Amino acid sequence: MDKKLFVTMMLFIVIYMVIPWVLSRIFSLGVFRRGQAGHQEVAFTFDDGPDPVYTPLLLDMLKERGVRATFFVLGSKAEKHPELIERMHREGHLIGVHNYRHLSNWLMAPWTVERREVKRSADIVESITGVRPVHYRPPWGVLNLFDYRLTQWFTIVLWSVMVQDWRSHVGKTTMKSILLKRIQDGSIVLLHDSGDTIGADQDAPLYMLEALKDVIAELASRDYQFVRVDELKTKPSAAGAARRIVVTAWLMWERALIRLLRVKPIDHENTLLQLRVREYRGRSPLQLADGEEIKQGDQIAELHLDNYLLYELGKSSSSSVHLAIQLVRRTESLMPRIMQLIASDPAYKDVKGLYGISLIHRGTKQLGFTVLDLPKGVFSHVTRLYLRLLLSIIHPRGKDRLKEKSELLVPKIIAISRKELMNRYIA
Repeated sequence: MDKKLFVTMMLFIVIYMVIPWVLSRIFSLGVFRRGQAGHQEVAFTFDDGPDPVYTPLLLDMLKERGVRATFFVLGSKAEKHPELIERMHREGHLIGVHNYRHLSNWLMAPWTVERREVKRSADIVESITGVRPVHYRPPWGVLNLFDYRLTQWFTIVLWSVMVQDWRSHVGKTTMKSILLKRIQDGSIVLLHDSGDTIGADQDAPLYMLEALKDVIAELASRDYQFVRVDELKTKPSAAGAARRIVVTAWLMWERALIRLLRVKPIDHENTLLQLRVREYRGRSPLQLADGEEIKQGDQIAELHLDNYLLYELGKSSSSSVHLAIQLVRRTESLMPRIMQLIASDPAYKDVKGLYGISLIHRGTKQLGFTVLDLPKGVFSHVTRLYLRLLLSIIHPRGKDRLKEKSELLVPKIIAISRKELMNRYIA
């Protein structure tokens, strides 16, 4: 396998799969995994239904014992069994979304997950109950990088207690023992009311139901309250702490990626802009304002922002306007340095111009850049999602900034030819 292709594939796996797994499973970032202790509460949650055989039995048992629970349903099954969805709602249970089909988010494009799996399923449940679900649990608890975008509309719920109730051989006795040992105050318990998904045994829910009856009875004797996920008490400071950890993890990743790509700062005192030389791989030539053209195969100096510095500037800025002013001033001061570098450094002798993709492109025309639309397609969509996610992390107002004039937050190509750079910034 070609080395560049292998590195690209590894980068994709790390960015798209590994990072979100670490953030959600280890740091509980952007997800809800347990309630606050001190309230003697436990939330039972059930995935993969509704099932025409086992879900009615489960609902009967919960009703007899006065237990309200949370169901993360598959949209495809909700369509087939609307009467069960209606009954869940009528009997006071919380209904969340578990995709339209039981497929891993790692194996789907981000827009497929958002539109065809999550929002489509929410539409189905809302059409049955009149209430739109606002809680989401991905199959197997697996998130891809862009699933964090879903937090604009949904609370992503994982779990703190799991027993392999999808396996029949675990049996009632073992399930009961594990659940009573692991359940604590504030626990979110993962269970399944269907056994027809990949890796599950068809009759496994039967053993889960038998074990659960005894577990509920035992926990009730200990004065536990059985609540829905949205009724669990949460820590007030959790969001702020989670954001700090997200930022730290993200910036560590950014630094590692910069080293891997051999991106170098133009000025070690002002590291806002960084460069690396590579071939332009776009299919369509870039027509620049001064008449120059950058074609596929031409050498370019690719612009990168120092996101660590950007985050630090954001923290110290009193407003978005103040941050923008700082960025413009720093960029203006660096343009002559870039010109000198390209004119004198042998590594840049064949570079035809500067090239970058950024959400922060307003004001670049006055610096000599041509601003162009990204060609429509998969790359454009993924780039927009990535940069919006990055902006939500590094911007001082986080996700709130994305809600203001979001139509303006579109990534653009910014490029300036070598000739224009020399003419404009020559000493």
